[in-house]
Amino acid sequence: MNQRLRSRTLALLGFSLLGAALADKVVSIGYSGPLSGGAAFYGKDVQSGLDMAIGEINKAGGITVKGEKVTFKLAALDDKYLPNETGTNVKRLTSQGINVIVVPHAGGIQVAQALNTRDPNFLLVAYSSEPKILEANNPLTFMLPPRYDVYVTPFVKKEMAAFGKKLGMVGTTSAYGKAWGDVVSAEWKKQGGTIGTNNGVDYGTTVDYSSAVTKALSEKPDVLFIGGPSQPTALVIKAAREQGFKGGFIVMDQAKFEQMGSIVPTSYLNGSVGVMPVAEFPGTQVFSAQYQRLYKKIPTSEAALNYMGMNVVAKAMELAGTTDDPAAIRAKLGQAATSLPRNKTVYSLKSVTAQGHMDADVLAGFIQDGKYTKLRLSSLK
Repeated sequence: MNQRLRSRTLALLGFSLLGAALADKVVSIGYSGPLSGGAAFYGKDVQSGLDMAIGEINKAGGITVKGEKVTFKLAALDDKYLPNETGTNVKRLTSQGINVIVVPHAGGIQVAQALNTRDPNFLLVAYSSEPKILEANNPLTFMLPPRYDVYVTPFVKKEMAAFGKKLGMVGTTSAYGKAWGDVVSAEWKKQGGTIGTNNGVDYGTTVDYSSAVTKALSEKPDVLFIGGPSQPTALVIKAAREQGFKGGFIVMDQAKFEQMGSIVPTSYLNGSVGVMPVAEFPGTQVFSAQYQRLYKKIPTSEAALNYMGMNVVAKAMELAGTTDDPAAIRAKLGQAATSLPRNKTVYSLKSVTAQGHMDADVLAGFIQDGKYTKLRLSSLK
């Protein structure tokens, strides 16, 4: 082949390849979460799990939907953990034709649930353990973590047996935190305990927790109910221990031991109940190593569950034969979950329920001297 003909052939081949590349569909996944402020680390942990899944899917060549190759990109907006900002972001994302949107806080999710069955509708991927998300019976919601009321009975039983019957309250004052506090309070009383004054504070804006902790400790509690994002929760623990508190902590599921242990001495966490670290689960070593290589930090269940959730959504699109019909995608989530490869399921993944709830084996535990004892959770899903 002479040089001129070779050049022309290569040019035509290049054009053909470019055309094929342009023919591939790029689907945007929306995200509205806290990327600044007190909950920014939490929001970025969620985002990183989505990013990791998208990166792996794209690197493998994407998914195939009716013969068309599809890759993904994440369109992330900061809502500062404020539900009204979530609503604004959701409208902005849907105006761009995005029909799968991830929201990682209860207040924002409840705003989004009021919007997602309207025109334009969208599949809401909800990362919050608030039971009301499921109780809304929203047909276009996919909820990722366990509902928090599965934790409450074993948490209260363990702490009351270990430390005593007086509970102090220093949880976050978000809608989610208040709901968690109400359920814990009711269960604490049901098991025969007494409760002090509620000294909750906004973990998203508060800098110094000493005053709230001082007020709570003045009532001589045996156990403190605390929790919100990991970083401020660790500061509440620090304030309590430095003021001489020797009791236990009931830690809301949003805060993670593996992150708090990098802020306060591990000994400060002794006597706490909460969600066990990802590393404590069998078969998570490969995921953890890959995650740490990419993001230079320890993965939490925020990253792990959103990584799994994104993979389930992508598989459901393949099975449904559409990237544009949220209802059809939602209908295939259960089949997608059970057919997902083992290397994409960080935790043991059983199913997606009829209510759209991902049933994964996320466990809780009690920490003492850096070691975890697993707690049997309630049978609620």
